[in-house]
Amino acid sequence: MISYVTTNDGKVREAREYLADVRAVDFDYTEIQAAELGPIAAHGAREAFAHVGGPVLVDDAGLFVDGFDGFPGPYSAYVEHTLGVDRVGDIARRRAEETGETPRAQFRCVLAYCDGEGFAATPDAVDYGDRRGHDLSAEDRGTASTTDSIDAGDVPVKLFAGVVRGRIVEPRGEGGFGYDPVFEHDGSTLAEMSAAEKNAISHRGRALATFAEFYAER
Repeated sequence: MISYVTTNDGKVREAREYLADVRAVDFDYTEIQAAELGPIAAHGAREAFAHVGGPVLVDDAGLFVDGFDGFPGPYSAYVEHTLGVDRVGDIARRRAEETGETPRAQFRCVLAYCDGEGFAATPDAVDYGDRRGHDLSAEDRGTASTTDSIDAGDVPVKLFAGVVRGRIVEPRGEGGFGYDPVFEHDGSTLAEMSAAEKNAISHRGRALATFAEFYAER
């Protein structure tokens, strides 16, 4: 059984389209400040693993606007609650008009998986933590597992990324949440899509699909 650390029922429903044995766990892990999603999700996965004592999934996601070097990115939730979705959309579109560029953006999601064991070398990223990894060879990293000398802050975490590309538009649609009304993909905003349509192309769904392939062999 995988514990998906979230209070969002929609995330769990989406995960169950790819994974048979998954449950939601409400755990308030420390959300560190970082310029990328991976370290944030990895830190949360380590804390969650120490709390749950078994396989865990933690995700972090954000809207990355091309014209602003990816901002708001990892700070998307904070910016949504302070500046507001409509304001972010206005700023992105205004800058695009001034530069003559298309206001392109990406939704990105990183899933972090931890089960206390090491990972064989694969193309997928592995976060070995701040202490672990600097003194391990590549071969050792591939076969490392938890021991009495390694606490939950050191166990390796495997990362799976998903991206959906689109552009920033005037708000449209009544569905979804967050930045969905201002993010258009293939002619429709995410807020105009049904749940099934959105899940079929979502950044989280793409990360989950990659993870599910890995987990089937795990």
